[in-house]
Amino acid sequence: MENQIFELQYAMDTFYFLVCGALVMWMAAGFAMLEAGLVRAKNTTEILTKNVALYAIACTMYLICGYQFMYDGGFFLSGVTTVAQMDDVAVASVLADSAEAGFGGDSVYSGASDFFFQVVFVATAMSIVSGAVAERMKLWAFLAFAVVMTGFIYPIEGGWTWGGKAVPFIGELSYSDYAGSGIVHLAGAAAALAGVLLLGPRKGKYAADGSVKAIPGANMPLATLGTFILWMGWFGFNGGSTLKLGGIAVANEVANVFLNTNAAAAGGLIAALLLSRLIFGKADLTMALNGALAGLVAITAEPADPTPLLAMIIGAIGGVIVVFSIVAMDKVKIDDPVGAISVHGVVGIWGIFAVLLSDPDATFMGQLVGTLVIFVWVFGASLITWAILKAVMGMRVSEEEEYEGVDMSECGMEAYPEFVAQK
Repeated sequence: MENQIFELQYAMDTFYFLVCGALVMWMAAGFAMLEAGLVRAKNTTEILTKNVALYAIACTMYLICGYQFMYDGGFFLSGVTTVAQMDDVAVASVLADSAEAGFGGDSVYSGASDFFFQVVFVATAMSIVSGAVAERMKLWAFLAFAVVMTGFIYPIEGGWTWGGKAVPFIGELSYSDYAGSGIVHLAGAAAALAGVLLLGPRKGKYAADGSVKAIPGANMPLATLGTFILWMGWFGFNGGSTLKLGGIAVANEVANVFLNTNAAAAGGLIAALLLSRLIFGKADLTMALNGALAGLVAITAEPADPTPLLAMIIGAIGGVIVVFSIVAMDKVKIDDPVGAISVHGVVGIWGIFAVLLSDPDATFMGQLVGTLVIFVWVFGASLITWAILKAVMGMRVSEEEEYEGVDMSECGMEAYPEFVAQK
């Protein structure tokens, strides 16, 4: 009977991991659609190429070495144990570790399902970078950075946090981050910021007198679709981070995570929409979309403990922060076409410290040290990597290629050829 219960829990937790991983994988489509909608038509094919290629690179590099760096997992998933390979002693050992009979103990699942769930998080972190450097970076420089980011930079940082490894000169972190406001989102934004600083703004974005020229995206319906896809995928992102499903208490926790994730996104969108109306006099769709994403990032560090009302407030504060942050980025001439650094970085920091509002075990110093470790490592390692790439192969396309659009120079095709005048 106990073996049957164990096998049922194993099957349930494994299946839940896989379904949530598939939802997070679908976020890759959301990032692709969002970014394709927010860049100009002449750069659409290239941004789509970056998104689909970075996903493949992330999956490959994490398989080859990233999982090893982060969790000391075997290369190419060698030696994954399944229930069928466990003897009765091994099964009994797992059951003995449970707090109660049935589904009350630790999560048990296939090692392959754990790898799959983790690898889609790696791709998410790298997707954040692609939008921030859009419209002026060389495709192959970006893909070369993706190799380093997904194979080394992110996994090493992940090992210090989720992997529980000691940080050099610091030791183990007392840092709480349920699904990755810092570990995934701040990390992606830090890498993006390093690249943007070395890359410089798009031509014509900032005038000599310091004024900012708006460069609207080509396809707002596509950007809106991308936001809805990301919103949906976030249920897997946060929900799967419970690491199991079996048991009444855990099932209730999963339900709370889904509820709070949705409430925070709604609060972020409404707050950003209202604030943009007050500041700009118009209902700014791009601010509303980024407000929803900001709410999602803000709640990601702790989606289980807050009440739904508190989750909505955390998301709303994220929505307010992202509007001011996007405006501030332009003031200091940090050109981020999609607002990724503000959404995932600035709001990611807010999400990390918002944990203190509902988790009595979290400490301010623990969150602060964790934030600094993530940012300093990822930003520093990324800055060095970008600088090497800039010296070796160059980061930026030529001024003529940027003016004509990188679709033709980098990919040899246009996304909307029927709308381009024939020469």
